[in-house]
Amino acid sequence: MGCIFVTGAAGFIGHRVTQQLAAEGHQVVAIDSLNDAYDVAMKRHRLSVIEKLEGVSFRKIDIENLASIQDLFREFPIEAVINLAARAGVRYSIENPHVYLTTNAHGALNLLEAMREAGCERLIQASTSSLYAGQPMPFRESSQVDKPLSPYAASKKAAETMAYTYHHLYGIHATVLRYFTVYGPAGRPDMAPFRFIRWIDEGTPLTVFGDGSQTRDFTYVDDIARGTIAALGLDGHHTINLGGGKKPIALLDFIRAIEERLGKTAEIRWEEMSASEMIDTSADIAEAKRLLDWEPHTDLDAGLDRTVEWYLANKDWASRIAL
Repeated sequence: MGCIFVTGAAGFIGHRVTQQLAAEGHQVVAIDSLNDAYDVAMKRHRLSVIEKLEGVSFRKIDIENLASIQDLFREFPIEAVINLAARAGVRYSIENPHVYLTTNAHGALNLLEAMREAGCERLIQASTSSLYAGQPMPFRESSQVDKPLSPYAASKKAAETMAYTYHHLYGIHATVLRYFTVYGPAGRPDMAPFRFIRWIDEGTPLTVFGDGSQTRDFTYVDDIARGTIAALGLDGHHTINLGGGKKPIALLDFIRAIEERLGKTAEIRWEEMSASEMIDTSADIAEAKRLLDWEPHTDLDAGLDRTVEWYLANKDWASRIAL
């Protein structure tokens, strides 16, 4: 594999994918818009890590800017694209749906058009377990996912569909990866793991939507990155779950696990769950095992240990991140 183009490289998953690619000796073109969807200080922290890596060329570019994307394809011999750039988060997508469509759907289209023009034939498109709402568990890739509950999920479905269209029309090898509740060090500050660790550590009441019995299939970020890179070897069109693949954990149990590691007790405030939220998630990862020889290596205990340790080691600035 030659030069690999990673979008959203200063993002949570993107910076770990970029690190793993560089460690394997790949040349990486990494872009990120460094937008303010959440505190840019976290993105700059991740960026400071990947900018030091040998073989990584970083540019501040938005995938909504087609001309800039086309320029990169003219400048670099890009052989594959890993599209991790996205507006993420279910709840905020209800408040601002337009930006989700322009980034997640139109941005994905820009990449596909640039690939078609340049003759680049390999795409990994990040997607989400949020598409499985209402389906029986564990979620399988063959499930019907035509009734998304949020603009976020709908925009991701649009990107998935466009990836198939360009595979069909132009022969692009396109693999869609549906990620399940990714957590780990330097995680997104708008997600529960980062917030819960910080709030419990500083004694701030934390908000739980629903009764806390809802479950999630937490998946450690390094496992997600490893599976994403493995998908570069696939030809054709595929949709694959990357998730924990074991019994999901209830949100209250997740909170208790953080309490144990911090030696502190959470004060919980309860709020009604949004109609856009899924009650439970659970991944069937048989396809990942079959096609990628992939399964998670990091269980929740080890992953939470590393996540809490990272927060405490970086507390001097991480405690000031805007939530």
